[in-house]
Amino acid sequence: MTAAPRPLDGITVVALEHAIAAPFASRQLADLGARVIKIERPDTGDFARGYDDTVHGQSSFFVWTNRGKESLALDTKAPGAPEVLRRLLGQADVFIQNLAPGAARRMGLDYATLCADFPRLIVCDISGYGDDGPYRDKKAYDLLIQAASGLISVTGTPEAPARAGISIADIAAGMYAYSGILSALIQRSRTGAGLRIEVTMLEALTEWTSYALNFAHYGGTPPARNGVAHPAIAPYGQYLAGDGKPVIFGLQNDREWQSFCATVLEDPALAGDERFATNVQRVRNRQALDERIAQCFAPLSREQVLARLDRGGIANSALNTMHEVWDHPQLAARGRWREVATPGGPIQALLPPATLSGAGAAMGAVPALGQHTAGILAELGLDGLAAGRQEAAAS
Repeated sequence: MTAAPRPLDGITVVALEHAIAAPFASRQLADLGARVIKIERPDTGDFARGYDDTVHGQSSFFVWTNRGKESLALDTKAPGAPEVLRRLLGQADVFIQNLAPGAARRMGLDYATLCADFPRLIVCDISGYGDDGPYRDKKAYDLLIQAASGLISVTGTPEAPARAGISIADIAAGMYAYSGILSALIQRSRTGAGLRIEVTMLEALTEWTSYALNFAHYGGTPPARNGVAHPAIAPYGQYLAGDGKPVIFGLQNDREWQSFCATVLEDPALAGDERFATNVQRVRNRQALDERIAQCFAPLSREQVLARLDRGGIANSALNTMHEVWDHPQLAARGRWREVATPGGPIQALLPPATLSGAGAAMGAVPALGQHTAGILAELGLDGLAAGRQEAAAS
């Protein structure tokens, strides 16, 4: 039986990538059917391979962002490397890189150089700050961009700021690179010419903080750090049931407030209390409101609170741990898990969030370091180089 076609079947991506941003982008392309050739250092590979060893002895970061790729171990400074890169790029549709500032240019892998020889090639450059401006040469990691973009300043509690618990700056940059590459492929189908995509982590994450930027710039003060609570809506955040288990819920309008009072608090008259009649008043009197909610929830279990919230049409969720998310009944009911092969044994991985009818995600294997080197070099007509590498490894 012939497999159903995928949107990026026949597209070849060469990725000179490490860590999270570029690998996350290229993994999305692999899931859509693209062939992704990942170039790694022969000795250590992508340094994300060494971040931890929690997934059958492998890095949780690496297995997440690198399924469905082919690993080519190549010392880019070795004498034969330029020829390998040239032949790879000659058959590629997309080249994506997130090397240190200026490294691609020094290797002759900048867009201005590449487009002369490969006019249909789409080049995607991901960096911390971009290739001009006073921060051009500054190194950038996820935590540092969370700080530079102001995200940390509005995250946390009144007593202390906090970083987001995931690599959100890398993810933001990776997703803009992914969508940019898809847009460039559409553009090339019309013009026949490749183009350059530049994505910076600072600009990606600052776009995501635009609400807070607008609030601070035009309102005069930044959004308050309220932990799980929403700074501008009440009630909206974390509340404890009587069994000590946290519940998250939020209201969006005064109609929901009336339903909340009648169905959840079982006190319809409270809806007319002038302290709480509008959202602005509820925010101003948040402490008194929270005390009233705590009083209501004290004799109830988490399941009872969630049931009342559901009856009242109030959006809610349990505050799940990572273990509870893994076993989430909704993910199981919708069949969102798939088995993915890795060098350490099979693992479970989530399907991409965008479900395309009739075009299932590829969900390919996570490669071992250099697993595909010999095959790729032979394909490029560099069998002698491949044999030489094998002899060097054996000696």
